[in-house]
Amino acid sequence: MIVNKTRVLSGVLSALLATVTVAAVMIGPVCAGNVLDAVKARDRLYCGVGEAIPGFSERDASGKWSGFDVDFCHAVAAAVLGDRDKVQFVPLTASMRFPALQSGKIDVLMRNTSWTLAREANLKVEFPAVLFYDSQAFLVPTESGITTIAELNGATVCVEKGTRSVLNMKDYFIAQGLSVNPLTFNSPVEMTAALSDGRCAACTGDASQLVAMRLHAPGGSAAFKILPDSISNEPFCPVVWGGDPAWTTIVRWVLYALILAEEVGVTRDNLHSTIPEKNLRVLRMLRGEQGEVAKAMGVRTDWAVRAVKAAGNYGEMFERNLGRGSPLKIERGLNRLWTEGGLMYAPPIE
Repeated sequence: MIVNKTRVLSGVLSALLATVTVAAVMIGPVCAGNVLDAVKARDRLYCGVGEAIPGFSERDASGKWSGFDVDFCHAVAAAVLGDRDKVQFVPLTASMRFPALQSGKIDVLMRNTSWTLAREANLKVEFPAVLFYDSQAFLVPTESGITTIAELNGATVCVEKGTRSVLNMKDYFIAQGLSVNPLTFNSPVEMTAALSDGRCAACTGDASQLVAMRLHAPGGSAAFKILPDSISNEPFCPVVWGGDPAWTTIVRWVLYALILAEEVGVTRDNLHSTIPEKNLRVLRMLRGEQGEVAKAMGVRTDWAVRAVKAAGNYGEMFERNLGRGSPLKIERGLNRLWTEGGLMYAPPIE
């Protein structure tokens, strides 16, 4: 489920200024370079992900990674290197994600990261395109009887350190004439434990993350509920260093290729079969017929074919990891195609 959104107009300026201050402290020098050449030279993509974010990025007992973000990394690796498995996943906490990107330890950051002005301007990073539209919500024990955010006035609320959720919550409560006591933790696992132990009255964070926390919480999902209102919009994006526009273009269009594939009915299984001629330009791209474009991007002509083959189209990737085919059962909501009332669409390709 994606919770209903309520727009919070007051308090935005103070959140922005505070984030700019933090970002200015974090930023460090980044050397010029060609990310694509570096990836090709090492024959491996370094992808920064969250270590235990169900539905997005998590490891099983054998160390195998899975999730929505993980699949997108496989798609980028397939497009650039011709092999979906040429990825090295680098687990990162929220506070370490941007330093890892700026120091060159990763080529792309895929850790539920929202696109903001402060991050883009001060950290000199780029957000190629929106991968997932989310919102910030609140998780409370069912037996608490709490039904609205206002009932958390004066309460202690668990929140993950190094995220926008801290500032969003503080500004929302100030704007509503309420008070709140944030209790910060390094991971959602720690937050869930604290909520179960009664150290906080609620947890706040991205709605998708709260769905996963509820599912895996002690006592089962029935013991906790997500309040119906949210306090912010959170557009999650892949993040890359801002000094290499060519690399930004590649990551951006891998995502758009997956979206366009869904729009014209191309799936991982029917890539090489007869497909209805819904959009000739898109199909030419997916068939690898745009040689000059691929050459300009610095990738092989079948880059889009390999990306879709690696992860499936956008809808397949969503439903498998987050939607009907996953334990989370998250509704697509704004993440539906534009033709179905959502916000997902790609710019023209020619």
